[in-house]
Amino acid sequence: MTKLDSMINIGKEFSKKLESVGIDCAEKLVELGSKESFLRLKDVYPRICLVHLYALEGAITNVPINYLSKETRAELKKFCDMYKNF
Repeated sequence: MTKLDSMINIGKEFSKKLESVGIDCAEKLVELGSKESFLRLKDVYPRICLVHLYALEGAITNVPINYLSKETRAELKKFCDMYKNF
């Protein structure tokens, strides 16, 4: 099992939040994907936002947040916007 905070974009605090929703290793994060992981976090931490979704996607694809493609950012923003009021 690979520690979450060894992944790009995932620090110790974010790692703790992920662990609190049952995502305890990098392999689990990859298995669930960024969107499902984001929704799990959003249920417990309502202030989770688009930047966190970008961080999750970047961690899974090993890409720093600032280097996600415009297409990926647009897709994730559209997904996040559906859950803004939750």
